[in-house]
Amino acid sequence: MRIVFAGTPEFAAQHLQALLDAGRQVVAVYTQPDRPAGRGQKLAPSPVKQLALQHGIAVYQPQTLRDPAAQAELKSLGADLMVVVAYGLILPQVVLDTPRLGCINSHASLLPRWRGAAPIQRAVQAGDASSGVTVMQMEAGLDTGPMLLKVSTPITADDTGGSLHDRLAQLGSAAVIEAVSKLAAGPLHGEVQDDSQATYAHKLNKDEARLDWSRPADELERLVRAFNPWPICHSSLNGEPLKVLAASLGEGTGQPGQILAASKDGLTVACGAGALRLTRLQLPGGKPLNFADLYNSRREQFAPGLVLL
Repeated sequence: MRIVFAGTPEFAAQHLQALLDAGRQVVAVYTQPDRPAGRGQKLAPSPVKQLALQHGIAVYQPQTLRDPAAQAELKSLGADLMVVVAYGLILPQVVLDTPRLGCINSHASLLPRWRGAAPIQRAVQAGDASSGVTVMQMEAGLDTGPMLLKVSTPITADDTGGSLHDRLAQLGSAAVIEAVSKLAAGPLHGEVQDDSQATYAHKLNKDEARLDWSRPADELERLVRAFNPWPICHSSLNGEPLKVLAASLGEGTGQPGQILAASKDGLTVACGAGALRLTRLQLPGGKPLNFADLYNSRREQFAPGLVLL
């Protein structure tokens, strides 16, 4: 089976590695154009491109797949199947129809819940009991195709966006290998999604990572976990930005944002309902530290009664 792989971030690269480890014939890779990255903003290849080049696989990086020239290029590859994982470009119907067996997608949610760009983080933020990966046959709608295979995992009270991402990357890679093997043996008939159960996972942005202390503490605790490692929740204290990398539910009441207590166990801050204990922080120019380390050296900066904004 001649496979074309389309993907961009690390999540996708792990799927590509799994296909290669399984001995599948990946004849080409499609990935987003190189983007500026790092302090120098130099153009950097995606994780998928880096992996493909290491294995001598041809890489294609069109700006769009709506271009007839790009479509003709894809057709010339003679693919039996396209495997798509977090690619980031819209695939028009002509592209979906080009491979003999069409296109399948590994999506990091239990569809139809959390269609869209940020399903992992939205599941943690919403307090979902479980998440998973759905391998679907792609169609023109956004994550609407028939479901070929589903795998699930509980979301624990300690899960962050990062830890769930890593677990789903492993589960999704194995699920894609299984789906490809089944497709190689014969047709797969997918389960049609119930659109009435669909929810949309909006793309993450830095603005919503600012902690609104008027919100309930349990909502903010989930947000802190969901947005770690990106975009990282933040607030400000004494006019300086303060990144919050870990927190747990605390005790006490007060004006939203008011520091209620500070100890080696954490910085307890009043919320609209309940309180949040901040346990890992990052100050400007510093590295992430457990609050116990900050408390030892900067106790006066976190005096009870001060207010985070």
